[in-house]
Amino acid sequence: MSYPKKVELPLTNYNQINLNKKKLLVLYEDMLLGRNFEDMCAQMYYKGKMFGFVHLYNGQEAVSTGVIKLLDSTDYVCSTYRDHVHALSKGVPSQNVMAELFGKETGCSKGRGGSMHIFSAPHNFLGGFAFIAEGIPIATGAAFQSIYRQQVLKEPAELRVTACFFGDGTTNNGQFFECLNMAVLWKLPIIFVVENNQWAIGMAHHRSSSIPEIHKKAEAFGLPGVEVDGMDVLAVRQVAEKAVKRARQGQGPTLIEALTYRFRGHSLADPDELRSRQEKEAWVARDPIKKLKKYILDNKIADLNELNDIQSAVKIDLQKSVEFAMSSPEPNILELKRYLFADN
Repeated sequence: MSYPKKVELPLTNYNQINLNKKKLLVLYEDMLLGRNFEDMCAQMYYKGKMFGFVHLYNGQEAVSTGVIKLLDSTDYVCSTYRDHVHALSKGVPSQNVMAELFGKETGCSKGRGGSMHIFSAPHNFLGGFAFIAEGIPIATGAAFQSIYRQQVLKEPAELRVTACFFGDGTTNNGQFFECLNMAVLWKLPIIFVVENNQWAIGMAHHRSSSIPEIHKKAEAFGLPGVEVDGMDVLAVRQVAEKAVKRARQGQGPTLIEALTYRFRGHSLADPDELRSRQEKEAWVARDPIKKLKKYILDNKIADLNELNDIQSAVKIDLQKSVEFAMSSPEPNILELKRYLFADN
């Protein structure tokens, strides 16, 4: 059954945007990298180079880029099973993410994790998780240790912020409510980012929640709840900027509901027959990359040649990533149980 309700996206006040050319092109490049990386994954999957379930992020790039590109290298990000693009936005090299998807030793999880378990300690990327809501307690713990460092260990550095991403289906799970409560109680520096792509696998969001407006659930716990157009990277960044500032200043968490849409099926094994063609076409017309490109060109921030150069550079980078992954060694079967526990 398709989603019958017309989703009204919140309006963006572009008069409040204060980004220079360099920052805008960083946002554009990051979204292009995410989109093209996922398209390359689809190609490799259907060629038999990747195995298992692979969940792609096409269409939702504005959320990842809009939030993560505001964070410092010392901040944390926690993801879901749809985690490739979050890792890329956090700075994990595309070649190491690609190698992980190929199950190679050079992957960021040493080839042991695969698509749903991308992890990188050097980049404070706390992982993708195969089950929904698994990452929320992990992210809450990361935010707690930031408070602990400052208040108990008396470290002089400013608070490290944690961004926790999850989907609309997750917001009916107990971990979501428990961690909202704990985060407010202890004023943890965490941003809960709900990527409401309207569907929890095959369940339309409005059919599974008594209150479809997820951001309104924040009120019960006493934290700000904000709804944003998740198809507009500038809108997401505006909202996230306030949330990051609030968290870093010790004022506590924020819940952001980003209204977005995945352009592909739930996974590459999903024929995507439950959503209507009309619904998909309506959301594809809101493509966040095309929207930012139009903004850049209309405001004469960069010309088409500059944007095409960025596109070409991204494609070259991804081709090298595939070559790196294909030429990398398989994990040693004798080390099957390595990395299960911390090495001394």
